Amino acid sequence: MTQRTFLITGASKGIGRALSERLARAGHQVVGIARRTDDPTFPGTLVSIDLADRDATDKGLRELTSRYAFDGVVNNMGFVKLARLGEIELDDLDRTFSTNLAPAVQTAQALLPNMKEKGWGRIVNLSSLVVLGVAQRSTYAAAKSAMISFTRTWALELADSGITVNSVAPGPTETEMFRENTPVGSEAEKRFLSLVPMKRLGKPDELAASVEFFLSEPAGFITGQTLYVDGGASIGKAAI
Repeated sequence: MTQRTFLITGASKGIGRALSERLARAGHQVVGIARRTDDPTFPGTLVSIDLADRDATDKGLRELTSRYAFDGVVNNMGFVKLARLGEIELDDLDRTFSTNLAPAVQTAQALLPNMKEKGWGRIVNLSSLVVLGVAQRSTYAAAKSAMISFTRTWALELADSGITVNSVAPGPTETEMFRENTPVGSEAEKRFLSLVPMKRLGKPDELAASVEFFLSEPAGFITGQTLYVDGGASIGKAAI
């Protein structure tokens, strides 16, 4: 097995943390970006960068790409602000788009030259089941729909370079961010579970396993695809 070096955003918690552990166990080098880096148990190198700050992100990525020859990136970091139509603040709309989308573009572009030089690379974008429609998530769903568009467009642009681009769209997954908006036993949790044929939440490690596959050597002929990992919640819904 070839040892690879992967960059993961939002690596300290949830799916990002589970993926970091999986990749490290498989012998890969993991560099994670997070706001807080005071975790000695992280299975790799954890770097503090505020991805909502474009200048700080550019500076941090320049430093990282000078130190590591990255083989791929997982754009896992996300931000959600709940609001129904009629209550959406335009500042929140701007922040949701900027925070979810700009870092994905910045990381992909920062790593692209090295991946092109190697003739091998992986980009995996985290989207969400909410792109198919979930109340109070207009802005988040729009941003995550854009991640799918990024995936398809970048896959076409990079198809002959040895770099694949895919996305994973999680259903309700028991991460810290999910619980911030969906407390245990809440009506929101009941609504989400009613959408899932398996009648349970996903586990971060289950989502991480699908991302790990897209990063692997055997996934080299798959590009531009979005995989819903959602306990069957997307079955019967209109696909994008």
